[in-house]
Amino acid sequence: MLSPESAAVVRATLPAVGGALDEITARFYGTMFSEQPELMDGLFNRGNQARGEQRQALAGSIASFAQALLAHPDARPDALLARIAHKHAALGVTEDQYTIVHKYLFRAIGDVLGEAVTPEVAAAWDEVYWLMAGALIAREARLYQKARVDPRKPWRQWTVIERREETPDVVSFLLRPADGGVVPEARAGQYVSVRALMPDGIHQTRQYSLSNAPGDRLRRITVKRVASVADAPEGEVSSQLHRTVRAGDELTLSAPFGDVVLDDADTPLLLVSAGIGCTPMVGMLEHLAATGSTRPVRVLHADRTPAGHALRADILRLVGHLHDAKAEFWYEENATEQPGSHVGLMDLDGLDVPCGADVYLCGSLPFMRAVRTQLLQAGVPARSIRYEVFGPDLWLAHAEG
Repeated sequence: MLSPESAAVVRATLPAVGGALDEITARFYGTMFSEQPELMDGLFNRGNQARGEQRQALAGSIASFAQALLAHPDARPDALLARIAHKHAALGVTEDQYTIVHKYLFRAIGDVLGEAVTPEVAAAWDEVYWLMAGALIAREARLYQKARVDPRKPWRQWTVIERREETPDVVSFLLRPADGGVVPEARAGQYVSVRALMPDGIHQTRQYSLSNAPGDRLRRITVKRVASVADAPEGEVSSQLHRTVRAGDELTLSAPFGDVVLDDADTPLLLVSAGIGCTPMVGMLEHLAATGSTRPVRVLHADRTPAGHALRADILRLVGHLHDAKAEFWYEENATEQPGSHVGLMDLDGLDVPCGADVYLCGSLPFMRAVRTQLLQAGVPARSIRYEVFGPDLWLAHAEG
């Protein structure tokens, strides 16, 4: 709980601090990486840093947490904390790193806001930071304990036993533990981090959904090569995996994490995805088929073309194995190549959404925002809609609305 004295100061200064957070976090990252460059090795995404997405997410998360403390002093923003904690656990974030972040973040606040940061203001925002950090440290400790992971040694080697080309820019890797040991427990919808060594000697880490049933002795990840667009560079890790990894090679993986997971209820399911966002949905479908589920399932997917629709055959196969499941696809181009497919962007107008359905979304942020709006207009409660984002969660950090 935020103390009444600090709450009053935070409420008064939130507009000024919130308005400067982007500048504050830019200075924070710049100074921290300049003085401690080893933190860039495996822990931070260089692409997100270059695009400014990481600092936007950090700024939004701090502001959202502060606003939540002011609005509900006796509660915690669980959705925000859970999402961040799972991402941190998948990267092997340790408790001592919160002290490092605190040092550089509060130096940046002082540099940007200058004399406005009185001792009272600094103390109030220090309280906010450590309330958030303490809540995350506790959550991450529980996640590590449940996954039986030592955060100081979070990585494990896995052998690629099969590489499968799904589309010209999507490839799946089937994996098993290189040490022959037990496969860690996972839930349908979770992801693993892949830690890859770049040509310049720096490790970079990315998250990929498990695209097969989590109970299997093997793990599968499905990776889309992120192409260079306009001024944005190509995806470092995805391109490296596509170019270099073959059957017999090894990948360095984390244990599975992620809070957007399939529950054990018997309610209808609506699985909605676009592009490579189909991967967690296929993992969920495989789990449903493997467990003989009788839940009604509707799968909705949007892609640019049928030829670029990764895992399409898997979706149709799994839908065919389920007791009560249907799939519908939307294609922006060449939809006539697949009879029965819809032309254009996904449009849920007139779609019969099952009453009481649990909805899972995965895709680009614009796609998920558009579909969520349509679902809300169709009467689906916001609490029934869950979504997965890979990379900085700019949606949650800046409030869903």
